[in-house]
Amino acid sequence: MERAGSRPVKTIYLGGGTPTVLPPFLLARLIGAARSAFDLAPLCETTIEANPGTVDGALFESLLSIGFTRLSLGVQSFDEGELSLLGRIHTRAQAVEAATTAHAAGFEHLNLDLIYGLPGQAMGTWQASLEAALALQPDHLSLYALTLEEGTPLAREVAGRRLPEPDPDLAADMYEAAESLLAANGYAHYEISNWALSEPAQCRHNLIYWRNEPYLGLGAGAHSWMGGCRRANVASPSEYVARVSAGQDPIDFEETIGPDLEIGETMMLGLRLLQEGVEYARFQKRFGVDLRRRFAREIDELEQLGLVVCDTARIRLSERGRLLGNQVFMRFLPG
Repeated sequence: MERAGSRPVKTIYLGGGTPTVLPPFLLARLIGAARSAFDLAPLCETTIEANPGTVDGALFESLLSIGFTRLSLGVQSFDEGELSLLGRIHTRAQAVEAATTAHAAGFEHLNLDLIYGLPGQAMGTWQASLEAALALQPDHLSLYALTLEEGTPLAREVAGRRLPEPDPDLAADMYEAAESLLAANGYAHYEISNWALSEPAQCRHNLIYWRNEPYLGLGAGAHSWMGGCRRANVASPSEYVARVSAGQDPIDFEETIGPDLEIGETMMLGLRLLQEGVEYARFQKRFGVDLRRRFAREIDELEQLGLVVCDTARIRLSERGRLLGNQVFMRFLPG
């Protein structure tokens, strides 16, 4: 089989959804196909997502033998009431067992996903979930504010006033409480929603997104960005399989990204990296323009508002800017 592309593949990420519902032999075939089709970098980060209610020690051992180096568990909460509200199939005990068993099996890099800003969520239960997560000693945590997606059961409950509207001010307080607690426990806040115990623990796959570097998405609903073009495959798995089986293109959406939009999106995504920010030298090398001249007016206004910090090497969000990121990002996108 002829290998695709000319660049070594640095990361593989299997998700979203729950790929661990597939038996290990199929997961092994997927990773084997990737090794055959691409030149994988020697230390390729290979991540798989998992639902705590669908895993056990035998599966974790199989995943490690297949070549997965990083595990991301969709815990969401350690509160039983919140898990029920979110429609999760696992319990608190299963989440604890999954993380503990993953460590025992030998997963060095473990991420836990948590959600805050839920309807009716109290600060106390959020802090208790954070404490429960820390007790499991993951080397990475992803904390996401709830987004009510149209058409979901939770959105319908809120729309029907059977649940209260999420409180954005309380969600901001929860975010700041998490910042303080995780910093006290040695976690570096390297991206708006992500914390890591060390630089090797950072999610290298997501760093590619935040640096707006090329990536290839395979499978139903997968997105790609490369060669000045953004693409998305059809969302239906059955339609995706039917098209591929018939030798047809599975792409459902395609958009050409011009230079101005690529520059704007590079700023928007790069500023999510709280310590790295957008480096002037990297920007200059990529686009051939001086970031500080290109956005002189925008940067001056944002500095006066206290939303960004500039030094000799980079522009970053300020602590205040972390809570008002969208107000910053929009200034760099073409009108």
